[in-house]
Amino acid sequence: MKYIIHFMITIIALMFAVILLPGMYIQGTNPLIAFALTALILGLVNIFLRPLMTLISFGCIVFSLGLFLLVINAAILWISAWICLNWLHIGFHIDSLWTALWGSLIVSIVSFIFSLVFRIRE
Repeated sequence: MKYIIHFMITIIALMFAVILLPGMYIQGTNPLIAFALTALILGLVNIFLRPLMTLISFGCIVFSLGLFLLVINAAILWISAWICLNWLHIGFHIDSLWTALWGSLIVSIVSFIFSLVFRIRE
């Protein structure tokens, strides 16, 4: 049950990011399907790629006192959008790395707030 709630929270967080950022948008696809598949891809990329990226950039993370994790989050979001656009042909676009950075920050904050509201326990 907690995975379904977390999945729905990710969909809502992506919706907030698309609404707030002009460089992040859905094109040519049913928006609900695009958000759902993007949230699924984002979760899978987080599971498989994020630990590798964190391990490789451990020195940068320590040197920046953890701020480099924002760059990793942006890269994860950008990679997820690229997979959705190029492999699955879902029109989830992110224009630049800066948009991905702000988008990942919005997705993280909205996910955190909704997780507090729905009290998802590990």
